[in-house]
Amino acid sequence: MNYFSLNHKAANVNFEQATINGIAPDKGLYFPEKLIPLEQSFFENIEKMSNTQIAYEVIRQFIATSIPEQELSNIIEETLNFEFPLVKIEEDTYALELFHGPTMAFKDVGARFMARCLRYFNRSKKDEKIKVLVATSGDTGGAVANGFLRVKGVEVIILYPSGKVSTIQEKQLTTLGQNIIALEVDGTFDDCQAMVKQAFLDEDLKELNLTSANSINIARWLPQMFYFFFAYRDLKHLNKNMVFSVPSGNFGNICAGMLAKKLGLPIEFFIASTNINDTVALFLKSGAYQAKPSTATISNAMDVGDPSNFVRIQQLYNNEIETLKKDFSSYSFTDEETKNAMKKIYSTANYISDPHGAVGYLGWQKTKEKFPNSIGVFLETAHPVKFLDTVEETLQTKIEIPQQIKAVIDKKKRSLNIKNYKELKAFLTLG
Repeated sequence: MNYFSLNHKAANVNFEQATINGIAPDKGLYFPEKLIPLEQSFFENIEKMSNTQIAYEVIRQFIATSIPEQELSNIIEETLNFEFPLVKIEEDTYALELFHGPTMAFKDVGARFMARCLRYFNRSKKDEKIKVLVATSGDTGGAVANGFLRVKGVEVIILYPSGKVSTIQEKQLTTLGQNIIALEVDGTFDDCQAMVKQAFLDEDLKELNLTSANSINIARWLPQMFYFFFAYRDLKHLNKNMVFSVPSGNFGNICAGMLAKKLGLPIEFFIASTNINDTVALFLKSGAYQAKPSTATISNAMDVGDPSNFVRIQQLYNNEIETLKKDFSSYSFTDEETKNAMKKIYSTANYISDPHGAVGYLGWQKTKEKFPNSIGVFLETAHPVKFLDTVEETLQTKIEIPQQIKAVIDKKKRSLNIKNYKELKAFLTLG
């Protein structure tokens, strides 16, 4: 399996090189050359398969010969050492919990998978160090920090917007030390992401072996397909079509689900549920993509005004918007609507949803009348404790602090402040 740049001006590369590059030399995101649908027998027997067996069958065509079969199996085993439970909220409405990993966010899957792939690729390079440069709007930073902690030959530099991530999210990415460095940026997530992209394309930094751990990197993006297959397996016995509502920021997660559909996973429809950062929702209405500055909300991990992965979704549908609309819609919701949804879920199901999951719930509620015979699954992408103040204030309840959070909450924050790309470049060059 090779990968091409969506800007079509760079050489095709294998999985290893695409992972190490992060982004293609022509500034494009990498995309698989071909997609081979899974055998029908896979779906017929999926109820009998474990998470790791499913994941191996799903991902192996994308890895090809870059990683030996046994090593790939080991990577998957290490990545998926936690559960992905479904919780019934209402009739034909389920929450898929993706927060049972070490940093209590869905990004644990992609971060752990990518870290282990890089560990394998770097196995024989004694003196050569890979620098992972990543921007975060919230959960990516903690997941990447934890996933790459103590990985030999890899240094991680995380850019995050000052004052725009939750206290717990900040602690998860600033307290680990060792090979993890946090850079606190005076700006928004979009500013952080723009600086990361600029660094990748800076000829002066070519010798630094920079790569990305955002979902623009295929090794972070592709494994997010796994839990869509897990949910299908666990709900298959109900013999109903499935609709997924995915809280969406940079659109990597929902893009992975839509890739799973292209592999044959029988998902009826996808809803990209966003906060007021509604670039894609407006695109579907107007047909014109117009990036805009991000706006801060209580669902901060989705505060993205120019979602990188939407170009991959367009590629999946040959850039034909009307074809895309047959499988996909997008709706945006305000903070007030999000809080009201959190209250409704809590009062009717005694279930504590985080603000992102509540936005996902709203997307399904907005759409469910169009799919009266289907099951709606919304993704709970982070444990509510990561948004402690918002959740407790909204629901007038107390949340028990999980052990994963207790391990970092009292640790000392360590970060370096930067204001612009010039300062980032100076740090990378001198560091």
